[in-house]
Amino acid sequence: MFRRIAFAALAAGLVAATSACSPIASYSGFQAIEANPKDVKVGVDTKSTVRGKLGSPSTTSTFDPNIWFYMNQVKHRVAFRRPQVVARNITAIAFNKDTEMVESVHNYTLKDGKVIAYNDRETPTRGREITILEQMIGSVGHSILPPNDDEGVPGNRPGDRRGP
Repeated sequence: MFRRIAFAALAAGLVAATSACSPIASYSGFQAIEANPKDVKVGVDTKSTVRGKLGSPSTTSTFDPNIWFYMNQVKHRVAFRRPQVVARNITAIAFNKDTEMVESVHNYTLKDGKVIAYNDRETPTRGREITILEQMIGSVGHSILPPNDDEGVPGNRPGDRRGP
C-alpha cells in the first residue's frame, strides 16, 4: 500500500516538474487571419487591394513609402530563461510609384537574418568623474543664490538680486 502511494506521489511530482519546463509561446506582430501576405500577386494587386486583404502594414520603408513590410515572430520561454525567437516571417511588398501595382513580393524568415555584433564600448568624455563623497563635500559652503555679477552696472541698485 505504501509503495503505491509513494509511486503515485513520485509520478505526480514528475508530471508537475516536466510541465513547469514546457515552453510558453508568445506571438507578436502581423497575424494572418483571412489572407496570407504570400498570396499577394505581382501585377494584379494594388495598394488598396493589399490593404483590404491584409490591413495596414507593420511598417513602411524609411526611404521609400512604396515598400510595405508585414512582420511577425514567435518566441518560446522556458521557466526563468530568456525568451528565444523560434520563428520570424517578414514579407516585403514593393509597389510601383506611379501605378501603385505590386512589383515584387519577398519573403524572409529567421534563417535569412544576420546576427549583428554590437560594440559595447563607450565613448569617453572629457573631464574627470568625481565620487559621491566629493560631490557632497564640494557643495558645502557654496551659496545657493547665483553670484551677483551685475554689481556696479548702471541701472541696478546695490544688493538687488532680482533679474533685469
